[in-house]
Amino acid sequence: MNGWGDALDQWLVVGLIGQGVFSARFLTQWLASERAGRSVVPVSFWWMSLVGSVLLFSYGLKRHEPILVLGQCTGLWIYGRNLYLIRKAGPALPDAPVAQCSRPHVRLEPARQSADCP
Repeated sequence: MNGWGDALDQWLVVGLIGQGVFSARFLTQWLASERAGRSVVPVSFWWMSLVGSVLLFSYGLKRHEPILVLGQCTGLWIYGRNLYLIRKAGPALPDAPVAQCSRPHVRLEPARQSADCP
């Protein structure tokens, strides 16, 4: 096949969908941050990263593109690991009070205090 040949090559479609999903994750993150009024990374960002990366990795393997394959290898592990850590942490408590430190640039997790910020 020559890219945009007679009928779209199914692997070209896989690559385009993968790139679309992978790129759309930034839009998702931006919209979530705008809604929250602060920078946040929603779980959907990690799922979109993983799905897009799997599709791009598969496309790269099929097309024998070592740059695509190598570029997605690390990301696949990182996205999967983040999803594992999120699942391991359990459900988030969106309305849980956040402990405030006397130093305004330090924000602690709910119900977590440190020795330097009682």
